[in-house]
Amino acid sequence: MPVITAVETFDIRFPTSLSLDGSDAMNPDPDYSAAYVVIRSDAPDGLEGHGFVFTIGRGNDVEVAAIDALRDHLLGQDLDALLGDMGATARLLLHDSQLRWLGPEKGVMHMAIGAVLNALWDLRAKRAGLPLWLHLSRLSPAEIVSLVDFRYLTDALTPDEALEILEASEPHREERIARLLEAGYPAYTTSPGWLGYSDEKLARLCREAVADGFTQIKLKVGADLEDDRRRLRIARANVPAGYPIAIDANQRWDVAPAIEWVNALKEFDPAWIEEPTSPDDILGHAAIARGIAPIRVATGEHVQNRVVFKQLLQAGGVDILQIDATRVGGVNENIANLLLAAKFGIPVCPHAGGVGLCEAVQHLSMFDFVAVTGSVDGRMIEYVDHLHEHFVTPVEIRSGNYLAPLAPGAGTEMHRASIADYTWNAVDSEVGA
Repeated sequence: MPVITAVETFDIRFPTSLSLDGSDAMNPDPDYSAAYVVIRSDAPDGLEGHGFVFTIGRGNDVEVAAIDALRDHLLGQDLDALLGDMGATARLLLHDSQLRWLGPEKGVMHMAIGAVLNALWDLRAKRAGLPLWLHLSRLSPAEIVSLVDFRYLTDALTPDEALEILEASEPHREERIARLLEAGYPAYTTSPGWLGYSDEKLARLCREAVADGFTQIKLKVGADLEDDRRRLRIARANVPAGYPIAIDANQRWDVAPAIEWVNALKEFDPAWIEEPTSPDDILGHAAIARGIAPIRVATGEHVQNRVVFKQLLQAGGVDILQIDATRVGGVNENIANLLLAAKFGIPVCPHAGGVGLCEAVQHLSMFDFVAVTGSVDGRMIEYVDHLHEHFVTPVEIRSGNYLAPLAPGAGTEMHRASIADYTWNAVDSEVGA
């Protein structure tokens, strides 16, 4: 019986604030960071599970401490039992009443549990010899339903309804897998859009995005209206007529200013406005959606759990649902979010970028296509060209599409050299966070 023998954590930070990569109206100087966990066992295969929480610098040490608090739940545990029933394993961690009190099921502790669960999924997929998206897609509908905690969801989605969605897709899985392997999954890019970039860099990156085959770009907005107008004019001048440009305010506004500001940008035909207000303000999102229609509202990267996603969908507060691979309770809760979106007929366009988020979230979108929705219409995964070289299996983009990863695992494993070079106590503390 193999048991877990080690749960190692690392505070990894990259000084992206020096180049203003990731800069926006609310986060002017982010240092892309990962509170990183490695799970090891005494199994003869020597395989490890890798996961992380994405942060932007200060506070990464708090997230590492939260992951450390879970160590005693794992050390000495039967690895086969944990991996064999990931629904039960999620409940073991998420339902610890004393840790849950810190949320409940939201915030720093919830994200830490998500990192551990994602690391276990990485290990499970490696042991299966499959990329995570394909491993999940090979599960039966009943096995997938067993992964989801339906508490607080049944007024919107019951286990029977989820099973019906999954069973309807099951006969089409193989053809969808073949389609993914051939064509990949659509992507859009935020690389041109950071607020700290010069006008010349914005124009150049817009042209490059079109040439590289991306069918949408996204610009950060919300610091200054006239500056937003100027930057959108530059973007429009450097892409074809009618080319989709989304905008992202990163929670900058109250409800009324959001409506006024977005309507003032209507001449630029935004594809959507992302995070116009607080991620917790369900009724505010619904009011904004009504006030700016037909411009769509997108949100989700800071939505703390499946309950808020449920209410956003119920209230008509979101037209584009944006899951994040490391914000909620791991793969399990994100499956719940995908099923909720399918029930309400809302497309999912995940948040990515960051460090490792592209690598992680592609598996969830590809599983969604194969086993849940069977559609890429109106669906795209965000892409940002930062820090992929630090991962053992970095994403591959071709003609504006994510190529389906083939390596076993969840894509969340970093190179040992990168971990060593960018662990916080090994970095000049005067640089970055």
